[in-house]
Amino acid sequence: MSFQVGRSIHQGNWGRGCRAVVVAIALLCCGLPALAEEPSDALPPSPLEITEPDPLLPEMVVDRPLSDPEKAVLTTALDELQRQGLAKLESGDLPGALLIWNRELRLRRFLGTAEEVKALSRVGDVAWRQSETTEVRVITARLQEIQQQVQAQTPVDYDLLLKIAQAYQTMRARTPAVALYDQLLIEARQQQKKALEQQILTALAEMQLAYFDYPNAAAAYEQLLVMAREQGNRPNEELYLKQLAYIYQQNSQPTQAVAMQQQLVDLYKQQQNFLPIPLLKIDMGDSYVAMGRPDLAAPSYQEAFATARSVQQYAQASDALERLAALYRSLNRPEDAIVVYQLLLDVQQQSYNMLGRLNTYDQMGQIYRATGNMNQAIAAFRQALQIAQQLNYKVAYFTTQIEQAAQPAPAQPPQTPAPAAPAP
Repeated sequence: MSFQVGRSIHQGNWGRGCRAVVVAIALLCCGLPALAEEPSDALPPSPLEITEPDPLLPEMVVDRPLSDPEKAVLTTALDELQRQGLAKLESGDLPGALLIWNRELRLRRFLGTAEEVKALSRVGDVAWRQSETTEVRVITARLQEIQQQVQAQTPVDYDLLLKIAQAYQTMRARTPAVALYDQLLIEARQQQKKALEQQILTALAEMQLAYFDYPNAAAAYEQLLVMAREQGNRPNEELYLKQLAYIYQQNSQPTQAVAMQQQLVDLYKQQQNFLPIPLLKIDMGDSYVAMGRPDLAAPSYQEAFATARSVQQYAQASDALERLAALYRSLNRPEDAIVVYQLLLDVQQQSYNMLGRLNTYDQMGQIYRATGNMNQAIAAFRQALQIAQQLNYKVAYFTTQIEQAAQPAPAQPPQTPAPAAPAP
């Protein structure tokens, strides 16, 4: 690397050797501040483009790259600057930390582009986390300059471009990150680099999902799912199906969500792993309800209950039955709802869920009363009252329910016969 960038930083002779190094390190350790800018009506220059001489750089008669010993000395000094900036940050002095780190970043470029990109990414991440938008913009602009330089070279260093894209992503600079990742994805596919293709697609998927761009996130995960199945990678297949199901649910696409969930169910059944299935089938039932397909929702809840009971997941079994009963009530099928509630009582008995049983008896009593079965309503409310007395909870409520159900139905007023029509 030549000194074309920042050529005016120093002229002179580096031959003073170790003595110059000692002086530079001494100045560094004394915390030499950055040189002040002269007042101007123009916009201030980027803190990464200041070209005043810096004592950490060698004096040179001719324009040439740093030698390996010179790079080693500069690396040691810049690592110390990095530590000083971190100490400032930890003490709560963010402006002081950025002042030191910007000086470090200006000098990192003399160690090579890869070293500069790595440092830019590190400082950019801190700036983003600390909401330092000006610093983020400055670093993003510098990365874009580097990207243009790299892309103008022959051959193009795609590994370095990948690091630049990752730096954009670190700072949540979404637009340049996506644009560069898209270019790198084309190159990876042309070179048939499957591992790199997967890495880029993963980065794109995660970034789009973080910005709630569900269509583009889904497109990336769909491609990853195809790759996982081609590779026979079951863990990744499971992961991508979960992500797709979540994305489609969040994006109000129940049909697509159910399709992903059913594929997950099939995958788990192949693996004889029944534990995740009940929650999936409950979610599928909810999606079918949202789609206006109660005919599909009911079997989904039923399968969720049956699977949950077989693996002794009583909470999921109860949840499935409660949703199934609510579905039957919404469809005006009280007899079916009562049957489901009786199953629910059995599950709640096995799991010692007294509060759940109290609420179930309450629901049954409400159904019986609404359908005119007062004796059965009273019996259900009495069962609930016994539990309420044990729990010392809602005793007065259930006492009132029993009294209301026991009251005789109001007598219907006698019908007055309609007057006879006059004879024609």
